[in-house]
Amino acid sequence: MAKFPKQSDFKRKGGRRLIGISGREIETRGLADGFWTDLYHRSMTVSWPTFFATAAAIFVLLNAVFACLYWLGNDAIANVAANGPLGFFYFSVETLATVGYGDMHPQTNYGHLMATVEIFTGMSFLAVMFGLIFSRFSRPRARFIFAKHPVVTVHEGRPTLMIRIANERNNTISQAMARLWLIRMETTAEGTRFRRYYELLLDRHEHPMFMLSWSIFHVVDEASPLYGVTPADLAAANAALTLNVSGVDDNSAQYLYARRLYDHQDIRWNYRYRDITSFSEHGTMVIDYTAFHEIMPQ
Repeated sequence: MAKFPKQSDFKRKGGRRLIGISGREIETRGLADGFWTDLYHRSMTVSWPTFFATAAAIFVLLNAVFACLYWLGNDAIANVAANGPLGFFYFSVETLATVGYGDMHPQTNYGHLMATVEIFTGMSFLAVMFGLIFSRFSRPRARFIFAKHPVVTVHEGRPTLMIRIANERNNTISQAMARLWLIRMETTAEGTRFRRYYELLLDRHEHPMFMLSWSIFHVVDEASPLYGVTPADLAAANAALTLNVSGVDDNSAQYLYARRLYDHQDIRWNYRYRDITSFSEHGTMVIDYTAFHEIMPQ
C-alpha cells in the first residue's frame, strides 16, 4: 500500500509514468504524455538551472540550423569568408538577437529571405523567453514554516490536535485561512477499499493578520473523526493529515497558498510544543524561531 506523499516526484521511463510517493514508486499507465501541449507547465516547474540550460540549448540549435541555411546559399552573406563556417553561426547569432554589427550582412535575395525568417523567429523566441522568465519571477510564493510534527495534547481541558505554523517573511498576510483534512483508507460493506477525506473543524480557521506564528487547533471531541482513534488505528488506515494555508500578501496584493502533508507517523501523541515566546530585559516580546519545531512530553 502506497503512503501519502510529502513531496511527489514524477519521472517517465519506457513509456510509463512513475510517481515517487514517500520513497515508494507508483506506476501509472494509459495517460497521454502531452509533452508539446504542456510545455508551459514544464517551463514553469523545472528548476532554474534546467530552465536556462534548455533555453541555451534551443538558442544554439536555432543558430546552428540557420547557419546551415545561410551556408547553403551562394554567397548569401557578405564578409563571412574570413571566419569560415563559424562566420555563418556568428551572423546567425547577431540576426537572431536582432543586434547586427554591420560587418556581415545579406547580399542576395536568398540571404535577405533567410534573415527575414530568422528575425521573425528570434523576436518570437525572445518574447516567449521574456514572458516565461517574468512569469517565473513574478509567481507568488509563500514562505510559511510548518512544524515538523503535529501534536495531540490537552488544551483547555480537552484533547486537541495542534499544528504550529509561522510566516517566515514576517510581513502581513491578510484574510489568512487554514483548512485541515484527514485522509484515510476505509473498507465498505462490500469489501471495497478506498480513500476517504474528512475535514477537521478548527477552533479558529481564520487569522486577521498573520505576521508571526499561528497555532492551529482541532478539538478531538465526539464530533471529530479522530475521536477514540489510536495511533495504531491511524497506521492501519494508512492515514495522513493535509493542512492548506492561504492568504493575501499586503505588500504585493497577491494570493499566497501553501500546503503541508503529514504522515500518521509524524503525529506525536501526548506532546506539546515548546513555548517560543518570551520577553527581553527591556520588555520587548521575543519569538525564538530556533525552537519552532521542538516538542516536549505533556
